[in-house]
Amino acid sequence: MKSPVKNILFIMCDQLRADHLSCFGHPRLHTPNLDALAARGVIFDRAYVNSPVCGPSRMSYYTGRYVHSHGASWNFVPLKAGEMTLGDHLRPLGVRSVLVGKTHMRADLAGMSRLGIDPRSQIGERIAQCGFDAYERDDGIHPYSGHDPDPAYNDYLRSQGFTGDNPWEAWANATEDEDGTLRSGWFLKYSNRPARIPDEHSETPYITRRAMDFIREAGEQPWCLHLSYIKPHWPYIVPEPYASMYGPEDALPIVRSQAERENAHPVYQAMMDHRVSRTFSRDGVRDAVMPGYMGLIKQIDDQLGVLFGFLEARGLMSSTMIVFTSDHGDYLGDHWMGEKDLFHEPVIRCPLIVYDPDPRADATRGTRCDAMVEAVDIAPTFLDVYGGAPVPHVMDGRSLRPLLFGETPADWRSAVVCEYDFSFQESRIALGARPREAWMRMIFDGRWKYVLFENYRPMLFDLAADPQEFSDLGASELPEHRAAIERLHEMLFRWARQPRQRVTVPDGAIESIEVQPRITEGGILIGYWDEDDLAQARQKFKPRFASHNPLVASTLDRLTTPEGVPHDA
Repeated sequence: MKSPVKNILFIMCDQLRADHLSCFGHPRLHTPNLDALAARGVIFDRAYVNSPVCGPSRMSYYTGRYVHSHGASWNFVPLKAGEMTLGDHLRPLGVRSVLVGKTHMRADLAGMSRLGIDPRSQIGERIAQCGFDAYERDDGIHPYSGHDPDPAYNDYLRSQGFTGDNPWEAWANATEDEDGTLRSGWFLKYSNRPARIPDEHSETPYITRRAMDFIREAGEQPWCLHLSYIKPHWPYIVPEPYASMYGPEDALPIVRSQAERENAHPVYQAMMDHRVSRTFSRDGVRDAVMPGYMGLIKQIDDQLGVLFGFLEARGLMSSTMIVFTSDHGDYLGDHWMGEKDLFHEPVIRCPLIVYDPDPRADATRGTRCDAMVEAVDIAPTFLDVYGGAPVPHVMDGRSLRPLLFGETPADWRSAVVCEYDFSFQESRIALGARPREAWMRMIFDGRWKYVLFENYRPMLFDLAADPQEFSDLGASELPEHRAAIERLHEMLFRWARQPRQRVTVPDGAIESIEVQPRITEGGILIGYWDEDDLAQARQKFKPRFASHNPLVASTLDRLTTPEGVPHDA
């Protein structure tokens, strides 16, 4: 059956926790537009990112490959030139892959230079933009960081009268006291204050309008539009009316236990000692941050309502798949942590809602799916939508469409994997670890969560008995816990053993090759005793190519079918 899907709208938020949408259970933060999308599609309750950090997580979404496959293991580690992404897979199928917003990728300039690729050429631009055609790239990072030197959003703000060297910081991400003193939104203390910018000129409405601009101009060519919001990532500051919508009493209760700090795993302890973790562990910090964080999410939902209404008005909802997710979550003080440096649920479980207008998805509309899903599944899903053949030798993930159509493949994965390279973190220095030792990997089977470190004991959590992950069982000698550790360690090792770098030859091509005849190519014969030995082999195999060796060719000529037709014919 031909799919009615012509376009894909791939929406990603930055640092959005799954539990901060009403359709995922938040009791006070109502997100009616995402709830309505979920009613038309499927909520994946057990969807996980493949890294808890922006850059590597996004590269797994874009490539369909695990972190140790694509190699972009931390923010600003370039995705190597030549790594295939969504655009590379969809472009041959006639689909335009477009970016509006953030990728958090730094270009592999060294790799392009080695290959003789001009970064200003079309192919160079695509390599630098994760394979997308950048309608508008805006990573929402301090312009003086060198990563986002002067985004178009700053130019827009200046055109609206918001002047200064850096209006992104001075207006969109700043507040002011009653006496007019400017306060930076970078300081968590001011997260519950309104941003100086009016709502309509703030980042989320602006980037929504830019997405609609692209859709208006898109023409008839099918497109995959990656709308990548910069929020609710810090600075946690939002304009009115959102700044006043929520108070600390509307936030979910903080999830942490004093027992977590007693005899903590050394890596966990080092991460609790990060500045952001120490700050979020102080009294009052979470209360100040949550109004801004929740307000940013409410603003996103409102803007998605505008966008979905725009698609309806243009008659595009019936032909556009919509995927909504985030690149990771945020501790926000849970587990005595800030940011996203370990593998607790608030950080690695992501919201995932998929609306597929295909009639085959009618049976699952408004339902929830509990299959174990990973970020790497998005790219193969998009390839499937456009009729592309699966490429399991390239992509580690699998298409979600069978799940959307109400089918669960018998061999669907039973566990998810997440990876983290903390080489660039102060915790590595505090631990005295070398960069190649600063890796950790997690495998989670829906109950047991196992974390493997270099040079340290593992961590283990039983989410059935301890859903809040307070009790690390990694040092336990109880038989049940040792058995879980051994089983999950072997599962993780089996996962690590899979070949993931032979991307130039498909598995199907290898399986279709008759191996023995290969040795007659070019007149090469390996392992045969004499002509009779070769003749016997010819009864079973047919060479793929004629030999260029005259003696071998004459032998092959004698080995014809009874009708005199060479086997190569």
